[in-house]
Amino acid sequence: MKNRIIVLFVSAFALFSCNTGSKTNSEDTMNNPLLQKFDTPFQVPPFDLIKVEHYIPAYAEAEKIHNAEIEKIIANSEAPDFANTIESFDGSGMLLETVDGIFLNVLSADGDSAMQAVAEKVIPEVGKHRDEILMNPKLFARVKAVYEQKDKLNLNPEQTTLLEKTYKKFARGGADLKPEDQKKLKEINEKISKLYFQFGKNLNEEKKNFRITVENKEELAGLPEGVIAGAAATAKENGAEGKWMFTLDKPSFIPVLQYSANRNLREKAFKAYANWGNNNDANDNKSVISQIVNLHLEKAQLFGFKNYAEFVLDNRMAKNPQQVFELLNKVWKPALASAKIDAAEFQKIIDAEGGKFKLEAWDWWYYAEKVRKAKYDLDDEVLKPYFELNNSLNGLFTVVEKLYGIKMTERKDLPKYNADVRSFEAQDAAGNTVGIVYMDFYPRATKGSGAWMTEFRREHFENGNRIIPVISTVFNFTKPSGDTSALLTFEELETLFHEFGHTLHGLLSQVHYYSLAGTSVSQDFVELPSQILENWAVEPEVLKFYAKHYKTGEIIPMSYIKKIEDASKFNAGFGAVEYLAASYLDMSWNMITDKKEYDVAAFEKQEMGKLGLMSQIIPRYRSTYFQHVFKGEYAVGYYSYIWAELLDADAFAYFKEKGIFDPATAAAFKKNVLEAGGSEDEMILYKRFRGQEPQIDPLLKRKGFLK
Repeated sequence: MKNRIIVLFVSAFALFSCNTGSKTNSEDTMNNPLLQKFDTPFQVPPFDLIKVEHYIPAYAEAEKIHNAEIEKIIANSEAPDFANTIESFDGSGMLLETVDGIFLNVLSADGDSAMQAVAEKVIPEVGKHRDEILMNPKLFARVKAVYEQKDKLNLNPEQTTLLEKTYKKFARGGADLKPEDQKKLKEINEKISKLYFQFGKNLNEEKKNFRITVENKEELAGLPEGVIAGAAATAKENGAEGKWMFTLDKPSFIPVLQYSANRNLREKAFKAYANWGNNNDANDNKSVISQIVNLHLEKAQLFGFKNYAEFVLDNRMAKNPQQVFELLNKVWKPALASAKIDAAEFQKIIDAEGGKFKLEAWDWWYYAEKVRKAKYDLDDEVLKPYFELNNSLNGLFTVVEKLYGIKMTERKDLPKYNADVRSFEAQDAAGNTVGIVYMDFYPRATKGSGAWMTEFRREHFENGNRIIPVISTVFNFTKPSGDTSALLTFEELETLFHEFGHTLHGLLSQVHYYSLAGTSVSQDFVELPSQILENWAVEPEVLKFYAKHYKTGEIIPMSYIKKIEDASKFNAGFGAVEYLAASYLDMSWNMITDKKEYDVAAFEKQEMGKLGLMSQIIPRYRSTYFQHVFKGEYAVGYYSYIWAELLDADAFAYFKEKGIFDPATAAAFKKNVLEAGGSEDEMILYKRFRGQEPQIDPLLKRKGFLK
């Protein structure tokens, strides 16, 4: 599991649109590139023409058109049927989806102050337009009429799924509630959306303003030269030439924890991150969290659920909290035992070195790196020259071509939203264009943290023709400085493969209906395509054809490959414990049944105490910067990484058994997972590929928890 923000994080906002009250006229429409047919290759967004001032009028016009489409469905004098109601509803609002997708994806990847100002006008109205549609009694009456005759309609599996999901969307959107409860739901949704936005804004503001400044180079002992150069460049950018600066961006502060011999500097960096959003200032998130938790509970209870976790999981693969806890508990005990063994080993090193201190959380990465180097003589600085970005991309693209016959070709003629962005055309073996992929690699002040995949246009069919997807993958890799190439850490390499796994899910989709296509699956299934692709990144057979030293061209030595294999289970207890702790924390916040003002720090401490979490490890995300839970519709979803890892470990064990490039196995995975989107129940799709339900042993073996 990695620190990643994927499509679900961004599309949480993409569910919504803006009813600003702005009026558009024909001149506005004629001059607004968002409202014209895109005169670009593959009809990608004309980023070079779109200006900030185009968004609000585009939203208003798109909503107006969407409302007209909905009224046409309602006014149809013919009896409701699948085509005139369900298909028509699925095909409505496409202009709004386009405007929404472009704005929100650029906002998350390049959201300057002007974009943020637009967002503050858009987000407060978020949900209103969708709420009005999902609570429209006349529209719901038609949907319900079709749903009640579903057994007589002779629908295919994809059509059946669309009907069931459409009905459930209306029911969960409040269509079946009493009018007074519908009003209350609208108010709750509006308040939640404002708070989600505020949560993220607080973190962005704090990250933007936070710096650790070092004035004496001796305090940088142990840090690799590349990290020192990056810190010097950051200082120069911030008007402090001759000094060194570290930020809350992971490529900046993680190397401090990992390599710095200066314990005080490690502590500063660790505590800055651990207290992100928790500094009792204008950007503090504790009150925001308490309000969100209470509103989540109110919303769940409106629908007759005891808590928000039950409400959310009713619409997921896991179905209920008990299933989630059953999986988490199976991994927690062996993970914690493994982490305690590592902690004892680190303490012995501290004692042997004459240290007069107890191992703390800001020491873990540093001593883990020492042990890794001592046992496996392997660290990121040794590996990074073999994982140059372009070589790694070539390796990734070669894997994709060998598995699925997809060839990636860079296109330099496509408009883009930032100069750092690169674009690629994906073609199948016959030379047909499958889709377009944008890749945005480096951090900037206007970009959110983490990494994610999303879509500017989702695959679907119109009039029997496949509309190709336009995918975006966003990263925060260390930017090259001077004449040094972009060199990836081992985790960044895995992140590259991970996000492209999501990309394949959107890119290879062959689903007719927009709302079922690509990554439109349960959150606890969406990580399967991403996590399984990570496995190929480190397979010896694969490393040999792309892991080449960026200066000499030397292929990564076999001894390094062996060390990567041997080290793969090292520190696995730590990784699992910090991840699982965050998963339990997510569940704890959403299992609450009492509405009150919560002391966020006390609640978190209490819940982690119940688990027996050791003091040297904190949850991967503490509450005040847990964006998955409090900045979008990913609450009760963080467990999904381990759920998907269960699937991924089981599925890759099957690939290993048959051969990692076995054509039949790859074709089965492509057909039943990557192409199928959310067209059927996810367990049915998985069993169709695998021939059985997933088993937990491959997961425990992979982590070294099962001998």
